Amino acid sequence: METSMSEVANEGTGKLYVVGLGPGGAEDMSGRARKAIEACDLVAGYTVYIDLLHDEFPEKEILTTPMRKEVDRCRKALEAAAGGRSVAMVCSGDPGVYGMAGLIFELASEYPPVDIEVIPGVSASTGGAAVLGAPLMHDWCTISLSDLLTPWEKIEQRLTAAAQADFVISLYNPSSHKRPDYLQRACDILLAAGKDPDTVCGTVRNIGREGEEANIMTLAKLRDTKVDMFTCVYIGNSQTQEIDGHMVTPRGYLQRED
Repeated sequence: METSMSEVANEGTGKLYVVGLGPGGAEDMSGRARKAIEACDLVAGYTVYIDLLHDEFPEKEILTTPMRKEVDRCRKALEAAAGGRSVAMVCSGDPGVYGMAGLIFELASEYPPVDIEVIPGVSASTGGAAVLGAPLMHDWCTISLSDLLTPWEKIEQRLTAAAQADFVISLYNPSSHKRPDYLQRACDILLAAGKDPDTVCGTVRNIGREGEEANIMTLAKLRDTKVDMFTCVYIGNSQTQEIDGHMVTPRGYLQRED
């Protein structure tokens, strides 16, 4: 039986948590995130992320949608919360970093009032950085190479600007079946913008999950490295070093005069 929006509005305001799970499994989930999920009777999310929770919360009612159905997923979560339910919209990493937090707020005005609370999580950038060592110790930026929502021309401008400003760069979505050469193209843009081919770089795949794998290499070698959507890529700045098998960007403490 269908429910009208007026009927939903009369059912009472619910709670919608937008929860960051961290980059991997349950070990990277914060205590606050765990409490939020425990407090909910409905957990919504992308199928891959929901799979990470089955063992931890087998009793929860689940709402899933596949990739590229983000709007549908958020609408269903808002509808449930507007109907008085307590809902957790779960996201990998941090929900405010390429997650669902922004879309939830964009859509919320179309529904009866819902109490929305964002629960932060360890992002893929910081989670992968810890695996490599300390590559993000100084100014850095994050750029997604996916052009599904951002024109490639804009991505190219951002890569060029980041290289010229000597930021450490973490790259999300570096490759896919439809975009097998995007990391190579990004490296060419960075090199053309003045990055040294010997710049220290790193990759981490399956951060915090089974099969986690990390590698450190030069920018020249990174250009010809095969990666996938489960890989986070790190490109150092002019000061980044490899120290005892770790990727490290000095903050400048040892160079500062006391």
